[in-house]
Amino acid sequence: MTSVTRFWPLLCGTHRYDKSLSTRGMGEGVIIEAPILAYLIETRNGRILYDVGCDYSKVHDPQLRAQWYENPAFAFGAPEVTEEQRLPSRLAQLGLDVRDVDCVVCGHLHFDHAGGLNDMAHADVHVHQRELAAMCEPADEAYFQDDFIHGVRWCVHCNDYALGSGIQAIETPGHTAGHMSMLIELPKGRPVLLCGDAADLQENLDAEIAPGLCWRDNEALALSSIRKLKQIASDSGAELWPNHDMAFFRHHDTFPSGIE
Repeated sequence: MTSVTRFWPLLCGTHRYDKSLSTRGMGEGVIIEAPILAYLIETRNGRILYDVGCDYSKVHDPQLRAQWYENPAFAFGAPEVTEEQRLPSRLAQLGLDVRDVDCVVCGHLHFDHAGGLNDMAHADVHVHQRELAAMCEPADEAYFQDDFIHGVRWCVHCNDYALGSGIQAIETPGHTAGHMSMLIELPKGRPVLLCGDAADLQENLDAEIAPGLCWRDNEALALSSIRKLKQIASDSGAELWPNHDMAFFRHHDTFPSGIE
């Protein structure tokens, strides 16, 4: 029996960029608007966040914005994050404080998934061993090492592992070295399989297209993870949730009521 009682996708900003960043070798010149998401999982034993969005200060402080987003090394441009979309604000809209979150799982440590950790200094942060090593290199320009200088209580893992009854972290490398997806068994209906950036768009899943950015250009590893996710979904009856697909998000946005 699952320990999950309710589940919320949380919109924590938006980002406009060239589609080829999501679909490898395809979509160049097409600009898409992508949601930046965190996911709150309420269980009988506490609350878990999968991803935490961006560091708000780097988006809105002119000096920090120039340093991190407006420079030749960073081709993506800055995301848009309103005060209402900040993770503490989203939680407050649910009657919660950041300290009501017991642990965080970072699917990977890019700026739009782990930048908000500065609001979560109290919580244990689960991450894959290879992902932590990739951030420390850093392996690519989407790792902002400044996001972690406040100190993080890392819980380091390898391979698939269970966080509790009905919650499974799934190893899906390719986009990054230690990317993790998450399978969530809901109290009602089908399980949800959060792809994270193993699949930005529904198109990545349907046509088996690798993300534009692949760790060490290992497209085969990324495609293997997409196929792994599809097999798990087939075996478990789960619905696959791509992570940066605005049309998919809008269809599944239930905030603030959540999903049981």
